[in-house]
Amino acid sequence: MDPQNFIRLSIGSLGIRVPERFGNPSIPTLSSPCICEIRLRGFPVQTTPVPYITSPDAHPSAHTVVSSFYLEESDLRALLTPSCFSASHACLEIGVFTRKKDSNCGVMIKKAIGVFKLNVSPEWGEGKPVVLFNGWTGIGKNKQDSSKPGAELHLKVKLNPDPRYVFQFEDETKLSPQIVQLQGTVKQPIFSCKFSRDSYNYRVSPMDPLSASWSSTDELNSEKERRERKGWKVKIHDLSGSAVAAAFITTPFVPSTGCDWVAKSNPGAWLIVRPDACRPESWQPWGKLEAWRERGTRDSICFRFHVLSEVHDAGELLMSEVTLNAEKGGEFFIDTDRHSQPGNATPLPSPQSSGDFTCLSTSHCGFVMRCKVLGEGKPSKPLVQLALRHVTCVEDAAIFMALAAAVDLSIEACKPFRRKLRRPSRHS
Repeated sequence: MDPQNFIRLSIGSLGIRVPERFGNPSIPTLSSPCICEIRLRGFPVQTTPVPYITSPDAHPSAHTVVSSFYLEESDLRALLTPSCFSASHACLEIGVFTRKKDSNCGVMIKKAIGVFKLNVSPEWGEGKPVVLFNGWTGIGKNKQDSSKPGAELHLKVKLNPDPRYVFQFEDETKLSPQIVQLQGTVKQPIFSCKFSRDSYNYRVSPMDPLSASWSSTDELNSEKERRERKGWKVKIHDLSGSAVAAAFITTPFVPSTGCDWVAKSNPGAWLIVRPDACRPESWQPWGKLEAWRERGTRDSICFRFHVLSEVHDAGELLMSEVTLNAEKGGEFFIDTDRHSQPGNATPLPSPQSSGDFTCLSTSHCGFVMRCKVLGEGKPSKPLVQLALRHVTCVEDAAIFMALAAAVDLSIEACKPFRRKLRRPSRHS
């Protein structure tokens, strides 16, 4: 499998200080907490708090990363191309603000302190690790004396190559599509996906949760589906036809009391499994995906994913909590730069079907997976990206395909349950 080139732009080691304040208590310090708004053309604005440094000898941690942007080759080309509104190239822009609530109307007021800018250059596309900036820089002006520096911002901006494998489901998951790897315009078949749903009761074997209940039929008991959605199963096969990963519903998707949707109080759940290297024809649990619906002006589908670790009795390790727009869809991701982890020192198991385990520190594994799906009622063909460093064999990629299929199918499983409709009369 050949990866595609991506680069990771990371911003970290943030801190703000007012040098004039050191040794002179009469000068007021920043009165409100500071935030950074980090902007890069074509990407959503990212917001993060900035700690205040009170001592000239203190420095922010050199290893913290508070924001990351992941760029494909096409993203970099777009950034290096002058826009319609500017003749120059794009830049990374980090604005620092204070926020406080107005005592009269209670509205949050944002006040600018200063801004840091770093131009995008062809150096970004060379594919080499490089520190673009590291240290203190002056932002803003001194209000009392313009000849003296104002606030200073500390930050570290770094580029790292981040190659990824890219996969695409060639059709809707429920139609049992082929899965191809994308390399530019080339599509290489790599897996096949087999979906079925069994609306009848079945027992789950702890040794082989799929074999006893697997059904090749796709018939749907419509009356039962109005009350609950269960028995949905997905198997991922390699090119030889061997099953290399699977996902199946363990907790049915049912409407909560007093409503017609799957609520957070009783989410539906999938178990993601891989072949057990020690027991042929058996499966070993690897992860659990929970999903539910949040009602609002725009309904959302919420996901919570845990890895089921066997290392040091860690149990379930929370790896991702993501909310998608129910109508439009969005991106499910596993990325420790975007999701704070409890117990950062805990190692995680890789999904290798060989049974080996690679210790991945949650504080350093960064981007792992991204899966783009469409909203309910739309013909979704999941697009999956996997970090090269987390895939050591084909089976590793397969387990993430099973997870992606479960995410996609959960959009449908979380649709509101409707009452049985009356048949229209012949005269209507």
